[in-house]
Amino acid sequence: MERKNAWKSYSAKDEKAIEALAADYIDFISDCKTERECAARAIELARAAGYISLDEARKAGKTLKEGDRVYDDIFGKAVILVQIGKQPMEAGFNILGAHIDSPRLDVKQNPLYEDTDFALLDTHYYGGIKKYQWVTIPLALHGVVVRTNGKVININIGEDAGDPVFCITDLLPHLGTEQMQKKATTVVEGEALDLLIGSRPLVIGEAAAKKAKEGTPEAIAAKEPVRAAILKIMKDKYGFDEEDFLSAELEVVPAGRARSCGLDGSMVLGYGHDDRVCAYTSLMAQLEAGKLNRTGVCVLVDKEEIGSVGATGMDSLFFENTMAEIMALAGEGSDLALRRALANSHMLSSDVSAAYDPTYASAYEPKNAAYFGRGLVFNKFTGSRGKSGSNDANAEYVAKVRDIMEKGNVAYQTAELGKVDLGGGGTIAYIPAKYGMNVIDSGVAVLSMHSPWEVASKADIYEAKKGYAAFLKFA
Repeated sequence: MERKNAWKSYSAKDEKAIEALAADYIDFISDCKTERECAARAIELARAAGYISLDEARKAGKTLKEGDRVYDDIFGKAVILVQIGKQPMEAGFNILGAHIDSPRLDVKQNPLYEDTDFALLDTHYYGGIKKYQWVTIPLALHGVVVRTNGKVININIGEDAGDPVFCITDLLPHLGTEQMQKKATTVVEGEALDLLIGSRPLVIGEAAAKKAKEGTPEAIAAKEPVRAAILKIMKDKYGFDEEDFLSAELEVVPAGRARSCGLDGSMVLGYGHDDRVCAYTSLMAQLEAGKLNRTGVCVLVDKEEIGSVGATGMDSLFFENTMAEIMALAGEGSDLALRRALANSHMLSSDVSAAYDPTYASAYEPKNAAYFGRGLVFNKFTGSRGKSGSNDANAEYVAKVRDIMEKGNVAYQTAELGKVDLGGGGTIAYIPAKYGMNVIDSGVAVLSMHSPWEVASKADIYEAKKGYAAFLKFA
């Protein structure tokens, strides 16, 4: 049952559409490298497409009807978009779900220190990473600093041409004999992932030092002049003090834009394909949907990389509560109607799949691997070893999804995540499945998953959007 390479069937019109979608997607993942940035952009695009916030609809006493478009968010990190369909909501929703967080490094709450005339920030890695991949590459700082007066300072340093970038150092090979004997898991340890951010001391005169108030950069300069210089830049240029690190969310991400990859330009190299490639294509399918028979929902959540926990993860009540509010505004506001709607729903839990890599062929089972250019990937189950932690979609639903993809003329393939005794991975699928709804994993095949720079096929990105659009229309 080998699937054909989708590139072989494309017309000139298709190839033009592929390049247009890829260009927009490259802009999205280049500009949106945190869950906050992704959520903000999704809301911006939703409002441009005629969506209003749930809060606006509620305050206006709006009665939702077919064709109405509403969104909600929580803490600016997770977003739900809903387009009301023709059928009563109790008949169920067609749901596209993806996550907008990606593996990265988070700055600790007490991070800044000086050592031998270097200023560094202490970090804590987020999600599953190979730590050695994060050394000696250009890095950027994205996030927010929130002061006690409630002021939110947005931070984005390292992306503009005139910005400085940051890095994590590594040991030169001439002195690395002992290091090179370590396992890959410990060749760079978590506590060694400290971000180098400065080396120039703050130089002040003796008289100025005596007059300096305790705790100011000028007072600190006597003992830690480089740290003092960084504190002064923070205060003068960005408007926050060292204490404000306590209420900051600063994420260390690869610096620079995503790019077309390959001499043929057939791929995209970028940070955060996992899982923004599925989030973006789901979002676009939702925003561009025409009239829908069943209510269409796009759920973009946070925290998947660390277990879907917290208020902004899929395991919270945000999804359920939002749908209850929307059903109430549509005149279907009973608990029983909500339970029936959730149980009658169909969902694509969209997350990336591991693309077959010939360089590491021994990790894959070729008949059941995902391949570049062969379209949207469906994983009947994920989990690990004996399907532990898996959703495992039922055969009837898989058949229904196959029919939908054929109606939408979508190139698709099926896969597992590596060999049985090697593979493993989870998605958000098992969480909404608890409502009794049909859920299957789908997504785009990615090379170098969870690395700072991942690779995806433009053809697969295109087929993913087509697949998600078909699901909203036909499921």
